[in-house]
Amino acid sequence: MPAPAAPDVLAGVVMFTDIVGFTEFTAIRGDDEALQLLGVQESIVQSCMPPGGRLVKELGDGLLLWFDDACAAVETAILLQERFETHSAESMLPLWVRIGMHWGRPTARRGDIVGHDVNVAARIVDVAGPGEVVLSERTVAALERQPLAVAFQELGPVLMKGIPDPVRLYRASR
Repeated sequence: MPAPAAPDVLAGVVMFTDIVGFTEFTAIRGDDEALQLLGVQESIVQSCMPPGGRLVKELGDGLLLWFDDACAAVETAILLQERFETHSAESMLPLWVRIGMHWGRPTARRGDIVGHDVNVAARIVDVAGPGEVVLSERTVAALERQPLAVAFQELGPVLMKGIPDPVRLYRASR
């Protein structure tokens, strides 16, 4: 019997989104409006996805995205926040989203991505507040070769549940 094929390892940015207050929103406004809000998020994300980026999967009110280019990932995250903010200002369905991202080498598994770098990105999104984009130092380092019209505010090294070492984090903004 042949040995199993080695899993594909993909270098790129792992991004998580999370709708802030979704559980309370659903409890107050009901399932129908919650489903509408998820549809709005999906539509905005699909309209902003660059080549080399893909929606890996939906996670309740959050999304797991992957980008082969760090610059495209950060630009997309900033654009998403701008679109979410515009939608919230013009609608009765507020869409407050936090975004976390980490550059790494996740393992591809049946259309999904898994591994330590995915876990780090999942913890980073928990640090972000509504409307924020928070990224790891490794993501910022992957940007250094490309000019980007984005400012970074250092948040410092942050201890996160299940991650053995602190991760230096930054908030991105235009």
